[in-house]
Amino acid sequence: MLIHSVKRLLLAGFLLFHTVPGIASTSDTVFVMEIRDVIDPRMNRYVELALEEAINVGARLVIIDMDTPGGALNDADDISTAILEFPIPIHVFINKDAASAGALISIACDSIYMTAGARIGAATVVTADGTAAPDKYQSYMRSIMRSTAEANGRDPQIAEAMVDENLEILGISKEGEVLTFSTSEALKHGFCEAEVSSIEEIAQRQNMSDYTVYKYQQNNVEKVIAFFLNPFISGILILVIVGGIYFELQTPGVGFPILASVVAAVLYLVPYYLNGLAANWEIVLFLLGLVLIAIEVFVIPGFGLAGISGLILTLGGLSLVMINNDAFDFSFVPAGEIMTAVLTTLVGLLGAVILMFFGGVGFTESKFFRRVALVDIQDSKQGYTSKFQSRSYLGETGVAYTVLRPSGKVQIGDDVLDAYTRGEFVAEGETIKVIGEEGTSLKVKKMET
Repeated sequence: MLIHSVKRLLLAGFLLFHTVPGIASTSDTVFVMEIRDVIDPRMNRYVELALEEAINVGARLVIIDMDTPGGALNDADDISTAILEFPIPIHVFINKDAASAGALISIACDSIYMTAGARIGAATVVTADGTAAPDKYQSYMRSIMRSTAEANGRDPQIAEAMVDENLEILGISKEGEVLTFSTSEALKHGFCEAEVSSIEEIAQRQNMSDYTVYKYQQNNVEKVIAFFLNPFISGILILVIVGGIYFELQTPGVGFPILASVVAAVLYLVPYYLNGLAANWEIVLFLLGLVLIAIEVFVIPGFGLAGISGLILTLGGLSLVMINNDAFDFSFVPAGEIMTAVLTTLVGLLGAVILMFFGGVGFTESKFFRRVALVDIQDSKQGYTSKFQSRSYLGETGVAYTVLRPSGKVQIGDDVLDAYTRGEFVAEGETIKVIGEEGTSLKVKKMET
């Protein structure tokens, strides 16, 4: 039980030096966090933030209120490691189920308490369709279960039997069955300290008579992040991303459409990144797709390989961001999540296409568009002209005031004016004749002597 001794020493130092304003004593706070959903990147982040908060409030004891069917192995590994390394004692209250990844997290805790009728075990790694994963994953899970059980003084062979159906333990497990303990069985074999019915009962067993229960709740920022993880909101953001890029390309320089697209991209990517779903390479994939589309639009005429590749990479990146895959390994990703991600992206794209066809005309006719873009045509029929001279010089002669190569300046009488030739070279001082007036310049030719 070396790890328990180390934890007690760290806790003693923590309580000695750590004070928090607004809390009368650091020795009377019981910090309660919930794991009552599947273990995934979102739960991983939740636990990380909760443990940080437990430190901030000066908790003496942390209790995990658990009821989970399991989840992702890598996230369960992260959570169990964080629990093992945490300086404050962590107890788990299994309020019905601690299956699969939940069993690993429970074994990592200093103490395990279970309600009547609860279960712990069945930690075989399965794929998205419910079948057993390849042996390399089972082997990894067996090793984690063994080492975690050893770290907390529990029987590593029993922990391994919760993963390996072929491991038979006399009087405990049979070959061909993955080990799952009921509350009474867990008590008998050292995988449960006591049967309890409430959080308060656990605190009393830790000799805490005067304490305050602090129930962890996600702050408003985390709630906003969770809001943007909703597939419906993700679809709207994809619509704005694609639509904003399209309208900016249609009306370069307006600025608002591309700004809306950038803001939507940030709101789309950041929540998934913070929750561990969006990997760096997936974001790079999305950005590379945008670069290829820009090259196709601004550099290469038409819409060919670069444009098609860019569209595929952009949409692919947006879809992959929503899926907890491991470098295109979808073994542990439920088929429903893959379908949701693809449909969300396609619906967002379809919405953007509809917006382009039916909303484009309305946007260009809107009052906002008229404020930020030049929409009037300065037609000559309305009296507009591009002529800037105070009088006409057509047919008059003068001299080249500067060299014309083919443009430069000419002098006609006392006036020095901009001029250009049809391509011929005229030296300074040579005689010229005005043969046309266009905009701010005169069109001239050299007079032959």
